[in-house]
Amino acid sequence: MTLRYTLKPLSPDAHLFLVTCRVAAPDAAGQRFSLPAWIPGSYLIRDFSRHIVRIRAEAAGKPVALTKQDKATWQAAPCKGALTLIYQVYACDVSVRGAYLDRQRAFFNASSVFLRAHGRENAPQRVELLPPDFAPDWRVATSLARAGATPWGFGAYQATSYADLLDHPVEMGQFTHMEFTAGGVSHHLAVTSDAPFQHERLCRDLARICAEQMALFVQPRLADPYLFLLATTDTGHGGLEHRNASALLAACDDLPAPHLADTQTPGNYVRLLGLCSHEYFHRWNVKRIRPAEFVAPDDQRETYSRLLWFFEGVTSYYDDLFLARAGVIDEECYLGLIAKTLSQVRNTPGRAAQSLAESSFDAWIKYYRPDENSPNVGVSYYLKGAWAALWLDLRLRRKKASLDDLMRRLWRDYGGVDKGLTEADIYAAVAALGGKTLARALEAAVEGTHDLPLERLLARMGVKLAWQAENGGAPWLGLRHTLIEGRIHIRHVLAASPAEQAGLAAGDVLLALAGREVTAQNLESRLAVDTPVECHYFRRGLLRAATLTPCAPPANTALLTPLPGKPAREKRREWLGCGKK
Repeated sequence: MTLRYTLKPLSPDAHLFLVTCRVAAPDAAGQRFSLPAWIPGSYLIRDFSRHIVRIRAEAAGKPVALTKQDKATWQAAPCKGALTLIYQVYACDVSVRGAYLDRQRAFFNASSVFLRAHGRENAPQRVELLPPDFAPDWRVATSLARAGATPWGFGAYQATSYADLLDHPVEMGQFTHMEFTAGGVSHHLAVTSDAPFQHERLCRDLARICAEQMALFVQPRLADPYLFLLATTDTGHGGLEHRNASALLAACDDLPAPHLADTQTPGNYVRLLGLCSHEYFHRWNVKRIRPAEFVAPDDQRETYSRLLWFFEGVTSYYDDLFLARAGVIDEECYLGLIAKTLSQVRNTPGRAAQSLAESSFDAWIKYYRPDENSPNVGVSYYLKGAWAALWLDLRLRRKKASLDDLMRRLWRDYGGVDKGLTEADIYAAVAALGGKTLARALEAAVEGTHDLPLERLLARMGVKLAWQAENGGAPWLGLRHTLIEGRIHIRHVLAASPAEQAGLAAGDVLLALAGREVTAQNLESRLAVDTPVECHYFRRGLLRAATLTPCAPPANTALLTPLPGKPAREKRREWLGCGKK
């Protein structure tokens, strides 16, 4: 029996949605409801139920007692006939993970607004989206199947189950709608932004990227339409994957500006295209090729996996690679992006303290909860996972195979079925393509903390990798800081660095070196390698002193350069596919 929801933007100034949930045949012992504690794709307990500000139940127009059983669960008293839950949701999360409402736009993921009716999860879920009284000209963009609603309009939509309902974000407002075809499939783009931009350029570039990805995953072929929901803020950046859609947040300046020439692809626009490419690749890698633990996850508590390095790291390797293959960036730009990733990993001391498997498993308590010591004790499964994916791709190419072949194999065997992927499955697939020795080497790389060697592998593909010191070899302290009212506030002190040896810590405020005021502009000029200098700083309002001895900076900045000659160019083209139109 169909479960029925309604949702209406109620008060934009108070950021409130009004939601109802109607159960035609509630549990005779008392119907239970709960809201998920986290959203797939973002591995942190977020307790969305804390945003339910008013809630009541009724049947046949009469109140029904409602008891809260835990932080996210309510139980209605037994009643006769249909039971309706009426509640309000506070929506002021501008990210892609929750719900947002003001006078300009509305956005939500179902996991933050639609309570799950226990025992009715596999029933069809019908949603009536009601227009706001304050904005009669708003439209709706969602990947939910229409069940009476007009295209891009308010009205009835439907999901096949509660799990399906959670996989369709919704945008409301006065967005710009665009459409393009890639791989014979219709793709839609809804952009909510006040910034002017080149609609045709964005559609053309995305179409190329999507077509390249669809060409990789041929069998079985995906035919469902796809929707990009893109909202912009001054400095936003982030994305969340869904089965047939992605929710994206970008900075206004990341859009292709009206004056941008076809020959220009600035870094901020590359960043936007990389974000779109990343979330689109998740259409296969994590939404359909899934970790075994994610086939039937518990929405009330952490669902641990040691495989996020594969599902996010491999995706992070492919996101920019597809920009090159699609011809929207050139070879030089792509090699610069790889170099940036490698440098970020090498400048993280925590890579020697945490393996990729551990980083994946601990995402719930570390990756999404960074603190001042995070760089010393952890490593990003996105960044080091991308390094591992690059290493694996180049190792497979020595065996006349590639990471493309591995992804196609996994798509054929695990895509779109209720059979999740295990660590053993990945190693077995690698062994089938590259041999057991490579599979064992990959397992050692995932379980260990060593840097994977790339120099010879890249040279075989026509690229030279060299490591150099950043900032021209300027004296190095091993601290990261931010400026607040012109003062240097330390954010991180790296392990085994001169700053740590001097006793500096995150939160300290640097004041003077050798008795003279220090600023961000003169910091490096006041230092010399292996020369001690007296440092004065505030710690929790108290003046302190220490002796700093800067050292030569570590050679942790990657430099990738194309090797000359036709054989090298052909190898790079085989790998990168740059220049295709």
